[in-house]
Amino acid sequence: MDLQAQFEAAAAASQTLEQRPDNMTLLRLYALYKQGSQGDASGERPGMTDFVARAKFDAWAMLKGTAQDEAKRAYIELVNELRG
Repeated sequence: MDLQAQFEAAAAASQTLEQRPDNMTLLRLYALYKQGSQGDASGERPGMTDFVARAKFDAWAMLKGTAQDEAKRAYIELVNELRG
Protein backbone atom coordinates (compact mmCIF):
# COMPACT_ATOMS: atom_id res chain seq x y z
CA MET A 1 0.00 0.00 0.00
CA ASP A 2 1.42 3.40 -0.93
CA LEU A 3 1.89 6.20 1.58
CA GLN A 4 -1.24 8.13 0.54
CA ALA A 5 -3.43 5.04 0.91
CA GLN A 6 -1.91 4.31 4.34
CA PHE A 7 -2.53 7.95 5.33
CA GLU A 8 -6.17 7.78 4.27
CA ALA A 9 -6.63 4.45 6.08
CA ALA A 10 -5.11 5.94 9.24
CA ALA A 11 -7.45 8.95 8.96
CA ALA A 12 -10.44 6.60 8.79
CA ALA A 13 -9.09 4.52 11.68
CA SER A 14 -8.63 7.64 13.82
CA GLN A 15 -12.40 8.12 13.75
CA THR A 16 -13.02 4.72 15.33
CA LEU A 17 -10.53 4.66 18.22
CA GLU A 18 -11.78 2.79 21.28
CA GLN A 19 -10.74 5.58 23.66
CA ARG A 20 -10.77 9.30 22.99
CA PRO A 21 -7.20 10.64 23.13
CA ASP A 22 -6.32 13.50 25.46
CA ASN A 23 -6.46 17.05 24.10
CA MET A 24 -2.72 17.32 23.43
CA THR A 25 -2.79 14.11 21.39
CA LEU A 26 -5.85 15.33 19.50
CA LEU A 27 -4.00 18.54 18.64
CA ARG A 28 -1.00 16.50 17.46
CA LEU A 29 -3.26 14.34 15.29
CA TYR A 30 -4.91 17.43 13.82
CA ALA A 31 -1.60 19.17 13.12
CA LEU A 32 -0.01 16.11 11.50
CA TYR A 33 -3.10 15.51 9.38
CA LYS A 34 -3.22 19.12 8.17
CA GLN A 35 0.53 19.22 7.49
CA GLY A 36 0.35 15.91 5.65
CA SER A 37 -2.65 16.84 3.57
CA GLN A 38 -2.15 20.59 2.98
CA GLY A 39 1.44 21.49 3.86
CA ASP A 40 2.43 24.50 5.95
CA ALA A 41 -0.25 26.43 7.85
CA SER A 42 -1.79 29.25 5.88
CA GLY A 43 -4.28 32.00 6.48
CA GLU A 44 -4.65 34.25 9.46
CA ARG A 45 -4.26 33.04 13.00
CA PRO A 46 -7.69 32.89 14.70
CA GLY A 47 -8.51 35.56 17.27
CA MET A 48 -8.01 35.35 21.02
CA THR A 49 -11.65 34.52 21.69
CA ASP A 50 -11.66 31.39 19.51
CA PHE A 51 -9.55 29.23 21.81
CA VAL A 52 -10.03 25.91 20.00
CA ALA A 53 -9.35 27.21 16.50
CA ARG A 54 -6.33 29.14 17.77
CA ALA A 55 -4.87 26.07 19.50
CA LYS A 56 -5.39 23.99 16.35
CA PHE A 57 -3.79 26.62 14.14
CA ASP A 58 -0.82 27.00 16.51
CA ALA A 59 -0.28 23.23 16.65
CA TRP A 60 -0.30 23.09 12.85
CA ALA A 61 1.96 26.14 12.51
CA MET A 62 4.55 24.47 14.78
CA LEU A 63 5.11 21.90 12.01
CA LYS A 64 6.09 24.55 9.47
CA GLY A 65 8.77 23.22 7.17
CA THR A 66 7.96 19.57 7.85
CA ALA A 67 7.70 17.63 4.59
CA GLN A 68 4.21 16.36 3.82
CA ASP A 69 5.42 12.75 3.49
CA GLU A 70 7.18 13.00 6.85
CA ALA A 71 4.00 14.34 8.47
CA LYS A 72 1.98 11.54 6.87
CA ARG A 73 4.35 8.90 8.26
CA ALA A 74 4.22 10.46 11.75
CA TYR A 75 0.40 10.60 11.58
CA ILE A 76 0.17 6.94 10.55
CA GLU A 77 2.56 5.96 13.37
CA LEU A 78 0.60 7.93 15.97
CA VAL A 79 -2.75 6.46 14.90
CA ASN A 80 -1.26 2.96 15.02
CA GLU A 81 0.04 3.62 18.56
CA LEU A 82 -3.39 4.81 19.65
CA ARG A 83 -5.05 1.75 18.17
CA GLY A 84 -2.85 -0.43 20.36
